[in-house]
Amino acid sequence: MPNMSPKKAPMPTQDPEARITNFEEVAMGYTPQMAVEEAERCLHCKHKPCVQGCPVNVNIPDFIEKVKEGDFEEAYRIISLTSSLPAVCGRVCPQESQCEKYCVRGIKTEPVAIGRLERFVADTHRTEHDVPLEKPETNGHKVAVVGAGPAGLTAAGDLAKMGYEVTIFEALHVAGGVLMYGIPEFRLPKEIVQAEIRHLKELGVDIVTNFVVGRSDTIDSLIEDGYEAIFIGSGAGLPNFMGMPGENLKGVYSANEFLTRINLMKAYKEGSHTPIQHPEKTVVVGGGNVAMDAARCARRLGSEVHIVYRRSL
Repeated sequence: MPNMSPKKAPMPTQDPEARITNFEEVAMGYTPQMAVEEAERCLHCKHKPCVQGCPVNVNIPDFIEKVKEGDFEEAYRIISLTSSLPAVCGRVCPQESQCEKYCVRGIKTEPVAIGRLERFVADTHRTEHDVPLEKPETNGHKVAVVGAGPAGLTAAGDLAKMGYEVTIFEALHVAGGVLMYGIPEFRLPKEIVQAEIRHLKELGVDIVTNFVVGRSDTIDSLIEDGYEAIFIGSGAGLPNFMGMPGENLKGVYSANEFLTRINLMKAYKEGSHTPIQHPEKTVVVGGGNVAMDAARCARRLGSEVHIVYRRSL
């Protein structure tokens, strides 16, 4: 019998008073018992509307059915057929506007916690069954990927699984893109990102860092080097300013710089080589995910935080 509870199994989290003092992950993850309990809420709908809401068409009902049976490794195998970054997607994908938006259980009650279950499955695989992946047989074709962010990593993973020889060219000194420099540690631990990148390397993906395509080398040169196709996933690394007086004053940061200093450079740590101000009072302009990440980081630096947003609540 399905679990007809109207609410998702609660996610264990750090106490709010504790988490504003550290950058450790807030959500602590399901236990196996919690995961099975939540999986039992899935109706395994015939038409699988949740799959239509997933950008990479993960077979959601089938992987959840395996969680229900306690076969977590088979659940991971099903997810991995179409997703190269399950531990990342389980944490930071906007499930509420994608797969969970179309969940039938969500019409009258809370939808099934698809993202939480994906995270549980990926984390269980990493801690209990993480063995090196087998490199697929090459098809003899070379592809270059510009940018080692989520788009580039996903494209590289899909291509590598089909036998293409893939090289990623990344401008920064570490792969991961916005997953490394933009999303804070308390939402997405960097060791999780690097574990997913290690899996891509096991599939045969080469990653070249400190390489700015267009400056270190050109697209034409890459083609001359034998790359038959080039995927450009250059990312969202540059900010847009508002053209207001005072934007260049000391203490005014773009969210890109603020989050990069904190996430990639670990500026919040004592003795950091790229320190950042620890203000008593901070104003964050904006109300989207990036603004919320900046606000939460500023709060952890000990600041009183105010969010200014042009729209209504």
